[in-house]
Amino acid sequence: MISLQGLSSLVGLSLVDATRERQIESIKNSAQGTREINAFRERIGSIETVDQLLDDHELYTFVMKAYDLEDQIFGKALMAKVFKSDADDDTSLVNRLTSQKFKDIHEGLGFLADGIGNNNTLQPAWQEEMVERFLDRQFINMQTDQNETIGTVLEFRKLAGTISSPFDFLKNAILSEFIQTAVGIPSEAAGLDIDILAALIEDRVDIENLDDPKEVNKLVLRYIAIKDAENTANISENIAVQLMSAAVNASSGGQFVPITLDIESIILTPRGAYS
Repeated sequence: MISLQGLSSLVGLSLVDATRERQIESIKNSAQGTREINAFRERIGSIETVDQLLDDHELYTFVMKAYDLEDQIFGKALMAKVFKSDADDDTSLVNRLTSQKFKDIHEGLGFLADGIGNNNTLQPAWQEEMVERFLDRQFINMQTDQNETIGTVLEFRKLAGTISSPFDFLKNAILSEFIQTAVGIPSEAAGLDIDILAALIEDRVDIENLDDPKEVNKLVLRYIAIKDAENTANISENIAVQLMSAAVNASSGGQFVPITLDIESIILTPRGAYS
């Protein structure tokens, strides 16, 4: 994994983009990644029903990770109902849950309402698509763990081409936070009626052009600038603050307190608003 420590989100994102393929290959070839992928490829073709999938904890976990539902792994009763939902029934569970992830995994696995599969698991192309989804999700999660701003940007860029209305932003918590930040809608607006929020987004975003990399990049740069300006969590790592703290400690205790300066961090420290 490439370390993003000490980097601004913009520099970090550039590094992530430049090393993406290498990082994904590293995940794939790691001991855990190899074991999980091999197990999936070897046994997924024998899965014909929802119950069979739930009974094979390793395969079930792999699928849940691929759809970023790792926090729901132990909710097997819920997931059984999701997998067996009738997507054409507005009252079915998968249509009543607000998270798009449940709808995505229901559609991706393709189990019918009686819990029987539709032969997706037998198709090599489908299997490879699942492996790619799994690897991509692990890659994004690794970046998010280091820098949430970068993780959010990766999520937006991944889904931007699928967004066709402001409600597509609002039904996804990560996308909702991204777009409201990028276009300057204050967090207090979260309490507004969803139709009003949608109208605010539609008024400020050219949604039809979200398949244009230039439009996507414009929103990304705006989001990163705002988030890095808001982020004061790393102020204790600021070189000037370390120097001042050392001076205060020395004067109050009568003792010199040495500090270590990381030259690379100084070079890469983002400039503030008044530089």
